[in-house]
Amino acid sequence: MRIVFTTWGSLGDLHPYLALGVEMKRRGHDASIATLGQWRQAVREAGLGFHPLRPAVPADDAAARQMVRDLLDARRGPQHLFEEVFGPVMRESYEDTLAAVRADGGADLIVTHQIPVAGPIVAETTGVRWVSCVLLPMAFLSKYDPATPPQAPALQKVAALHPLCAAAFIRLGRLVTRRWAEPTYRLRQELGLPRGRSPLFEGQHSPALVLALFSRVLARKQPDFPSQTVVTGFAFYDAADTRPADPQLLHFLDAGEPPVVFTLGSSAVWIAEDFYQTAIAAVRMLGRRAVLLAGDQAAALRAGGLPGTIAAFEYAPHSAVMPRGSAIVHQGGVGTTGQALRSGRPQLVVPFGQDQPDNARRCVALGVARTLARSAFRPERVAAELRVLLEDDGYPRRAADVAATVRAENGTVTACDAIERSLANPRRQLC
Repeated sequence: MRIVFTTWGSLGDLHPYLALGVEMKRRGHDASIATLGQWRQAVREAGLGFHPLRPAVPADDAAARQMVRDLLDARRGPQHLFEEVFGPVMRESYEDTLAAVRADGGADLIVTHQIPVAGPIVAETTGVRWVSCVLLPMAFLSKYDPATPPQAPALQKVAALHPLCAAAFIRLGRLVTRRWAEPTYRLRQELGLPRGRSPLFEGQHSPALVLALFSRVLARKQPDFPSQTVVTGFAFYDAADTRPADPQLLHFLDAGEPPVVFTLGSSAVWIAEDFYQTAIAAVRMLGRRAVLLAGDQAAALRAGGLPGTIAAFEYAPHSAVMPRGSAIVHQGGVGTTGQALRSGRPQLVVPFGQDQPDNARRCVALGVARTLARSAFRPERVAAELRVLLEDDGYPRRAADVAATVRAENGTVTACDAIERSLANPRRQLC
């Protein structure tokens, strides 16, 4: 079968689809990915076909950095994503997705991500079979497992009092976000389609199969999830084979006690500001070693002079460094969170926006993490939080237990098994 995967965003959005694509190719299928142009090389290195998908990230670094800052803004990030990033190019995004599905004789299946909302429309206009994916628990907006809104995290506690409270907040969310979906409704009208379901809520889910690509330790299937949902476990892929860890990093890891690992994933690292300088000050207070995965800041940090107990690198596969750390400090993106949970190490989560506060709360509830607001990320506070994580035996013990569950789930295989069962169903799937 020929399968087209669509996704948009950071490496945390790309890697699960690379994992699925590689596994489906191993099983004899033809897999390609439609995504941001900046991920062309990563997709090609994975041995998969590539199709560009708009909107594009600005080529200018300053503009790209501002885009990330806007998207991770706790108050307006989600609105900015749908109204200002996707809204103006909805037609182009649809045309790119359509071209990917029609290429090379036509696809048998499209597997969509929750953000590029043109994917379900292409499934509807072409009749191609459709499987949808959700990467993060909060995207289901369950009244039985209420999410943490980045705009007002404290509201989660109110919503959790009773499903009726959560349902009221969900209704409010539908009202507030109704305008965000207008570009999608205009495109549907231009294509001669009925208005349809909300692309931000139930319209993102395939009626045939919904893959929840996260671990059951993070969230379980709830009564108000689509009945066709399969919670698979994380689909891990972090290019450890095609982009191995720097030998100097491996040497540093071998040279002393396990370090504290600081990472901001592939998006928040663009707007790190004083994050890594604060990290350096905190670990020096504790007398601990540290690894800083600092993107473009790594060279400047090295040039500024680092003690022998601290090393900075642009990038490293999380699977190569996290299990060898003593604790992990990260931004709470779902991809980074999954890798941290799999590593079995205690975590300090410093959320910026989007789903990150919700993922942080869930990790705290598991007893494997503590959380600290970005505005409170100061050397004394970071050192105090790390001291608790490193000296309380309960955190590493619970982290090891959770890791054993995450590793046993094998989300990639579970998801691909479900996809193949969907393909084997001779009944034509309606959108």
